[in-house]
Amino acid sequence: MVFFGCGTSRVVAAGMAAGAISGAILFGAAGLAMADPTDAPPAPAPPNCTAADLAGVSAGVAAATSDYLFAHPDVNDYFTSLKGQPRSDMRDQLKQYMDANPQVHTDLEGIRQPLTDFRNRCQIGDND
Repeated sequence: MVFFGCGTSRVVAAGMAAGAISGAILFGAAGLAMADPTDAPPAPAPPNCTAADLAGVSAGVAAATSDYLFAHPDVNDYFTSLKGQPRSDMRDQLKQYMDANPQVHTDLEGIRQPLTDFRNRCQIGDND
């Protein structure tokens, strides 16, 4: 499920961002396995901040977003219509759409909140 980011009217590409974060975590772990054994081990991740935790939170957000879009065909059609456009054009159009549809913006931010909370709690930077 793909969402698009835009300034204050942000609905991040949850699937892509989660995949990138998960990949970074997993490839980072693979790199550690190949690291010099004399190197000091990295500090452990905060509790409940593993790749599996991220995948679970991301899956929940993606499922809730899918449910929302199926229940709101007009919103689903709008997001679908953005496919293939340059990212900068999508952002401009998305900002206009969210400004014109504040309830949709609020709803999607609420759906995405668990991922935002996870990123803040686990100190994962923004991969916009």
